[in-house]
Amino acid sequence: MSHPPRAETGETAEMRLKLPAHATLIGRVCRPGIGPSVVTLRNGLVEDITSRLAPTVRDVCEMENPADFVASSRGETIGELTQTALQSVEEHGSRSGDRLLAPCDLQVVKACGVTFAGSMIERVIEERGGGDPAKAEKIRSRIGQRIGSRLDAVAPGSEAAVAVKQALVEEGFWSQYLEVGIGPDAEVFTKCPVMAAVGAGSRVGIHPGSVWNNPEPELVLAVNSRGIIVGVTLGNDVNLRDFEGRSALLLGKSKDNNASTAIGPFIRLFDEAFDIGHAGAIRIHMRVTGRDGFQIEDVCDMRHISRSPSDLAAQTLNDNHAYPDGFMLFCGTPFAPVQDRDAPGAGFTHHIGDRVDIEATEIGCLSNWVAHCADCRRWDHSASHLMRNLAARDLI
Repeated sequence: MSHPPRAETGETAEMRLKLPAHATLIGRVCRPGIGPSVVTLRNGLVEDITSRLAPTVRDVCEMENPADFVASSRGETIGELTQTALQSVEEHGSRSGDRLLAPCDLQVVKACGVTFAGSMIERVIEERGGGDPAKAEKIRSRIGQRIGSRLDAVAPGSEAAVAVKQALVEEGFWSQYLEVGIGPDAEVFTKCPVMAAVGAGSRVGIHPGSVWNNPEPELVLAVNSRGIIVGVTLGNDVNLRDFEGRSALLLGKSKDNNASTAIGPFIRLFDEAFDIGHAGAIRIHMRVTGRDGFQIEDVCDMRHISRSPSDLAAQTLNDNHAYPDGFMLFCGTPFAPVQDRDAPGAGFTHHIGDRVDIEATEIGCLSNWVAHCADCRRWDHSASHLMRNLAARDLI
């Protein structure tokens, strides 16, 4: 749906993180002249708690009780959250002050796809349309009503799912996306390399060759090396619908580009007041505001996910695959916008300069601005750079 222009649509707008009160939060800030630092939030103030005991967020997540450690740690207060958030907003180059980073560091960034019924249908449409948004509308009208409602209540891998699969095969609608949507095995892929994700306030990148793309607001699990989910945050799993629609073998090129993943603003660690049960009931609100005045909004209700977050984590780390530094896991999204933006039947696609706000009351708000990948902050700081920096600071 299109709406009149809103205020604060440009990259100079102040970013509001909307972090929950009384939550145990952990994140990362790049401090000028110092480097990446582990931080928490106390009374609206950002506090650097980097230490030899916990030089990385990975180290905190590996502890027996990460929330207790963060709550009891005392460090250096480095400024007000509002100022740090403002410094994080990218305009035409780097800001000089503290900058929010993605709240993970050495964890691998993994993602699950096709975990909501609505998302399953749209992936089938992408595949059948070969990445052409004009063809997609015709296919959507043909199959959407026939199979969408039949998949909503189907438990993946169940006898009912097998029956639905057989029916779809007979109708000529079976797809690799429906296989991972209602079959026994979830789709799990590597979204980006270690430390390639950007944080709140950064530009998020789309490939310049893409003409059909959209944000994907998702719950992101923070999972340690033992497979324990220790907290959650928000993420934007940017999707190039035309690339992936042309061929599933283009998934890597579609998903992993410079700045094509945003995570943040902070990880909310599980404690006595917030656990996986609360996380599984989160409603994630997404809003895209364009410089052209176009706006869309949608809601992702985690209660409608086809596979539980715990199941997705177990399918990622198990006897067959280990992650010594843990991993961040995108849980998938039902968001697949079909509102026309540029022409009738063309559906939605990003414009450069779009502001994407992904918000959950329990976690906060992740705001990013859309640019071409080459125009985003280039990924130039990975695990080797972090280790050298920490060693120079006598933290390892």
